[in-house]
Amino acid sequence: MHLSVLDQSPIRSGATPADAIRETLELARLCDRLGYHRYWLAEHHASGGLAGAAPEILIGHIAQATSRIRVGSGGVMLNHYSALKVAETFRTLETLHPGRIDLGLGRAPGSDQRTMQALRAGPGSASVDYYPRQVLDVIGFMDNTLEEEHPFRDILAQPSGPSSPEVWLLGSSMDSATFAAHFGLPFSFAHFITPRGGDMVAEAYRQRYQPSERHPEPKVGVGVFALAAPTQEEADYLIKSRNLWLVRLMKGELGPFPTPEEADAYPYGPHDMQMLEANRGRSIAGTPDHVAGELRALADAYSTDELTIVTISHDFEARKRSYELLAAEFGLSGRAAA
Repeated sequence: MHLSVLDQSPIRSGATPADAIRETLELARLCDRLGYHRYWLAEHHASGGLAGAAPEILIGHIAQATSRIRVGSGGVMLNHYSALKVAETFRTLETLHPGRIDLGLGRAPGSDQRTMQALRAGPGSASVDYYPRQVLDVIGFMDNTLEEEHPFRDILAQPSGPSSPEVWLLGSSMDSATFAAHFGLPFSFAHFITPRGGDMVAEAYRQRYQPSERHPEPKVGVGVFALAAPTQEEADYLIKSRNLWLVRLMKGELGPFPTPEEADAYPYGPHDMQMLEANRGRSIAGTPDHVAGELRALADAYSTDELTIVTISHDFEARKRSYELLAAEFGLSGRAAA
C-alpha cells in the first residue's frame, strides 16, 4: 500500500497564513523522512482557512527541501490558466527535480464565484467546457505531441527534456473520471469531498479506460481525510475543529480552523446538526489501528493500492503525530532524520 499526502495548508485560529506555509514545509520534510510516496499541494484562493494559493511555487520549495518523496499539485485548477504556461511551469519543475514531479489537474474553481472571475479576468479566459481541450493541450505541450493540425503545433514548451511530470486528473464526480478514462490518465477520487458512490465511479473509470502511451493500464488513487491519535477520545476531541470548519464552510464562512474549545462553545442549531451528520462520512478519526483498518477497507472498496491522506488539526504537533502514527501502522519505509 502506498500512502501519500494532500496538504491544503490550513490556517489555524490564532495563527497566520505565513504560519500555514511554514507548517506545510515542515510537514513535507517529516513525511519525506517517514516514507510517504507523494506530497501534493492543493490550490485554493481568497480563503480565510486555506493558504495554498500557488501550489506550483510550493512544489519547487518542497522538492528542494526533500530527497525522495514525489511532489506535485493536488491540483492545479486548469480552467484559470493557459495550458502552455502550466506545461512550461511543470517542465521547469521536472527539469530541476527529474522523476519526482506530479501534475494533478482539476476543474473546480477552488474559490468563490467572484474570485473565480478575478482569476479569469481578460479576453482570453476559457469556460469550464473547454477543460478537456486544455488537458490535451497541457500534455501535448509537455511531451511535444500536439496534433499536426493544432494551431500551436510549432511552439516548444521549454525547458524540454527526456522526462515529463506524471499527469493525474482529480475529481469527485463521474465527469472527471470519464475524462481521465478517455485520455488514458490516472484518476484520483476525492472521497474526502464526496464520501458516497466513489467506488462505483472508480469502477466506471476502469471499464471505460482507453490505454495511452503514458499509461497502458488504469490507475486509481483515493483522497481521504484521516486523523490518528493515541486514544479514540483524543481523536474525537481533535476532529471537532474540522467538523465546525466544515459546517461554517457550508454556510459560506471561510474563516480559519477553530480550536476544539471553540467548537465545544459553538451554538449548533438544528440545521448545523444536520450538516454535521451529513459530513460524518467525510472523515476517519480514531486510534492508529482503527484508522488503518478503515483505510484498508476503503482501499479494498476502491480496488486501489494508493491513498492520499488529508489531515487537519488545530494542534500542528497532533497533525504531525497523526502522520507518524499511520506511517508506523502501515510499516512505511522511513529513514532517520538528518
